[in-house]
Amino acid sequence: MSAEMPAAQVAVPLAEGLNPTREAWEKAAAAVLRKTRKLAEDAPDADAWVRLTTRTLDGIEVTPLGTPALSSPLPATGLPGQTPYTRGTQAVRENRAWDIRGWFTDPDAQRSADDVLTDLENGVNSLWLTLGADGVPADALARILEPVFLDLAPVVVQDPHDPLGAARALAAVIEDKAVQAHPGTNLGVDPLGNAIRGSGETDPDIAVEAARIALPLGIKAIVIDGTAVHDQGASDVQELAYLLATGAAYLRLLTEAGFSVDEAAGLLEFRIAATDEQFPTIAKFRAARRTWARAAELSGVAGDLRGQLQHAVTSRPMMTRYDPYVNMLRTTVASFAAGVGGAASVTVMPFDEPLGLPEAFSRRIARNTSSLLISESHVAKVTDPGGGSHVIEKLTDDLARTAWASFGGIEEAGGVLAARDRIIARIAETVEARAAKIAKRSMPLTGVSEFPNLHEELPERRPYPSAPQVFRYAHEYEAMRDEPAATKVFLATMGPVAAHTARATFASNLLAAGGIDVVSAGATDGAPAVVAAYDGSPVACVAGTDAAYGEWGADLVAALREAGVRHVIVAGKADIGADDQAFAGLDALAFLRRTREELAK
Repeated sequence: MSAEMPAAQVAVPLAEGLNPTREAWEKAAAAVLRKTRKLAEDAPDADAWVRLTTRTLDGIEVTPLGTPALSSPLPATGLPGQTPYTRGTQAVRENRAWDIRGWFTDPDAQRSADDVLTDLENGVNSLWLTLGADGVPADALARILEPVFLDLAPVVVQDPHDPLGAARALAAVIEDKAVQAHPGTNLGVDPLGNAIRGSGETDPDIAVEAARIALPLGIKAIVIDGTAVHDQGASDVQELAYLLATGAAYLRLLTEAGFSVDEAAGLLEFRIAATDEQFPTIAKFRAARRTWARAAELSGVAGDLRGQLQHAVTSRPMMTRYDPYVNMLRTTVASFAAGVGGAASVTVMPFDEPLGLPEAFSRRIARNTSSLLISESHVAKVTDPGGGSHVIEKLTDDLARTAWASFGGIEEAGGVLAARDRIIARIAETVEARAAKIAKRSMPLTGVSEFPNLHEELPERRPYPSAPQVFRYAHEYEAMRDEPAATKVFLATMGPVAAHTARATFASNLLAAGGIDVVSAGATDGAPAVVAAYDGSPVACVAGTDAAYGEWGADLVAALREAGVRHVIVAGKADIGADDQAFAGLDALAFLRRTREELAK
């Protein structure tokens, strides 16, 4: 056998024979859209690009395909760990991971102590405690933190109603332990955020006093909490602009109180909501660092102190009370996006958070979500894995520029406090725009507006000490689910199961989203068979094929009325004499309210 190495083969480019042009993609995409009747047969192929381009609530375009044309004109983003810190505040993440930050709010001090210990022994390496009337008793803090190595695990506290009490409690624990606390530890005051929320202590001097406590201890004093607006329904741009305006306000406040601008900047941490909209969330964290670096630069902060310390929290508004297990999927996507986006610490909200105080199982799933992403999926091993993606870079730039302009508007109005009414009004506009998408199900909520489990039994949880101030996206559907309709809708199915199942399933899912159950006629062969299965409901929904509608749909509607049906719905847009129509793209909430009113007559 010859010992000679085989001759090297000539490498063949992977793209050889392909035609990677936008025009070729548009042609292929248009063919698919025409098959699904989402593009007219005579429409030009280029319309596929327009048809598939979406807009965020901030009006930012998200194209269906990332191309070099999107990112080539954009400014350089630098390297990780270098200004403007778009790609990360560090060149390489410490331990190639983010902090897994557990959230603790149980008023039962012993439960909270047990939860802290369990979490620290099973992957959590950072703590966030809500103290006072809304959570853990402040006088139990020393006992809860007794087993915690404060030099290794950052601890963040918050108490909107007694922020200085919480700050002093944590400072006392640090002093009693006689250790140098982890520099990521934070006294957690945010009076400006309380002012935006409309609850808690709002005196700005609280931040100054907390800074005076924190600085000698080598820890942070203030959390600039973007969830103060996110939880009320703010968009990504509105949250970013709020973070900038509030950060600028705290810099002014602290420097006027005698702190240097570098000291002031070093006392801040930014809490940012992460949603299950993956690409916008990745871009939001990158844009937040870029814009804050620019604000810090204009404020005179030294270059190496302009990096933004980010604490990501998976969105509470996106979570649902019904089908709560789907929240695990939402928070997995959100935490992935936050990690890819470069957050220093990530809190995954337990899936049962909307129901009440989380239990052991949900806490375990929450902490293991980050552990899996870090240790099994290796998401944190690569710094800024989204960097260079045409779509991510374009979204980052669009978010940064739009947020910067919005920040300028807040500053021109006198700053975050003076502009509070304006901020709240703009958020209300966003809430209305989002609600319209949710009503039409173009922004679907899995398990609630889509594919609801009408007969599920929700797990029971202990209530929070006080109800969280969160505007949940699903609240209108869930309000109807809380009071299910007492009467079922008769599903007047036309023809064999294979013929009517598509529209019958669509109608059943739509009605279930509003707490309305159905009883089906099953397989039928004509109007007499459907009427024979009629159960006496005042409302019926006819479901069949277009051919069946044309053949005997009108006769069926007439027969149902004669049998006692008062209100007839047709699944689809067929004109067969029905009183209402159920079809994709309708205002589902309005339709469900009409139907419930008819059932209640």
